[in-house]
This record gives sequence, structure tokens and C-alpha cells, in this order.
Amino acid sequence: MRRDSIFYKLFQQYPTLLFELLTNPPTNASTYRFDSVAVKEPKFEIDGVFIPPENAGAGVVYFCEVQFQKDERLYERVLAESSLYFYRNRDRFSDWQAVIIYPSRSIEQSDINPHRSFLNGGQLHRVYLDELGDIRTLPVWVALMVLTTVQEEEAPEAARYLLTRIVRKYHHPPVAP
Repeated sequence: MRRDSIFYKLFQQYPTLLFELLTNPPTNASTYRFDSVAVKEPKFEIDGVFIPPENAGAGVVYFCEVQFQKDERLYERVLAESSLYFYRNRDRFSDWQAVIIYPSRSIEQSDINPHRSFLNGGQLHRVYLDELGDIRTLPVWVALMVLTTVQEEEAPEAARYLLTRIVRKYHHPPVAP
């Protein structure tokens, strides 16, 4: 017996029924209307997906979004993309995490309240490049990411400094015989 149709009919006739199941229903519960909708899937493009090695069993998949401009629907999109990808590949992964890289907090979506569970639950991580510290003390590749946020007049000197660090670290002069 399909129970969906029973609930569909119940909710259609008594939309407030759902709210009777909740401890804290909205104060305007009586004004809600019930509808059944089909969600058409938009084309999603995730900036980066970090897939665990297949030989390690079902691991954690990481989604990465690099966001350098204000987007007031960023969390909605990232969560939808990540959830849909995880849903479609559930048998390959045991869990998922998302990392959003911002140049600074000022670029973050203003209204984050609807996403508080993800943001405070350890599944969605926010990185603010301008808060990571001085380029001179950071690991080279992290410093390179931070370089993208440096003021234009300071960038050439910071880039030269990083270049010397990279050359020193990765350039091995030939050993004399």
C-alpha cells in the first residue's frame, strides 16, 4: 500500500496537520497551504570535488567552492549541489564535507541563519584567507592562496618573497662530484 497518497490527501485537506507534529510550529501555521511540487534539476557545477581513493573503501568526499564575490544564495547552491552529488553517489562515500574559501568575511552571504546547522555542525567549513596570517609564516602553498588577497601595491613584493621561498625549498643545486 502506498502511504504517500494517504499523506498527500491528509495534508491536502488539513495543511496544519504537519505542524501538529512539531514541538515549535510557526505562529502562522494555519495560513500555510500544502502543495506537491516537482523540482527540476538545474545544471550544477561544483568548483572542486575531492574524491577519496577507491581502494580505501567508502570515504568522505570533500566539496570546495572558491568565492571571491558576494552571492546571497551561495549556501543554498552549495548545499543543494553537494547534497545532490552525494545522493547520486551515496554508495561510493560514507560522508561529505564542504569547504568554502573566501578572501574575507565581507564576501560571505549575509543571511546565514537558515544554514546554521551545517555551519555550526562541522560539515560546512569556511576559510577566510585574510585571517590565515602573514604570508611569511604560512606554508608556501597556503601563502600562495593568501597572495590573491594582498593589496595591489603590496603584491609584487609579496610575490617575490614567495618565489624566493619556493626556489629555495624546491630547487636542489647539483651535487659536486
